[in-house]
Amino acid sequence: MKTRLLKDALYEQVARIGKAVSSPKRLEMLELLAQGEKTVEALTEELSIDVKLTSAHLRTLKEARLVVPRRDGRYIYYRLAGKDVANLWVNLREVAEEHLVELKLALRQISESPSQLVAVSRAALLEQVISGDVVVIDVRPQSEYDEAHLPFARSMPLVELEKRLSELPTDKEIVAYCRGPFCLLSDEAVALLSARGYRIRKISDGVSEWQAAGLPVEHNSCET
Repeated sequence: MKTRLLKDALYEQVARIGKAVSSPKRLEMLELLAQGEKTVEALTEELSIDVKLTSAHLRTLKEARLVVPRRDGRYIYYRLAGKDVANLWVNLREVAEEHLVELKLALRQISESPSQLVAVSRAALLEQVISGDVVVIDVRPQSEYDEAHLPFARSMPLVELEKRLSELPTDKEIVAYCRGPFCLLSDEAVALLSARGYRIRKISDGVSEWQAAGLPVEHNSCET
């Protein structure tokens, strides 16, 4: 009897994590926070929900020890409790992609043109970047780039891209990336640059996917 109670208690503790990530909005929060620390207000805007609901979701994640808050004046910032939480999101998504036909179909709708995706492996892409054959651009906000970005990537936030076309080479292939497979910022970048005559493709990876694969990332912020 004591053994059964102990086992039940152990599984119940692990189930706390499962319950915390059972909400679509909380999963999206984990993806956003994997890009770096954000205020409650910034998360509210990204998620298109009200502040009270954002705070309630964050409280659930905090109770499961998945996020950590800090106060700076009137603002409260949240960050992931560790890189393993970002890996948890990546692993959950990859399992879902492998087993859920519905998710595969939804992803195909996002990437309507498979030719827009880079066909080479991560290692091969890195070699092309190092050799100078390819230019990688990070189209996320600057703050997310500063927190962590792919090696040799240039920060070209989508909102600034059209004004900074002169900074991009016309004689090399450009590869765009953003927050991961569910992020549409890189798709918008591909559409914009393709219309301007650039050779542009995208990778579905974000920083979290890159790190989960054991590959290095670079940082501009003080913390690494």
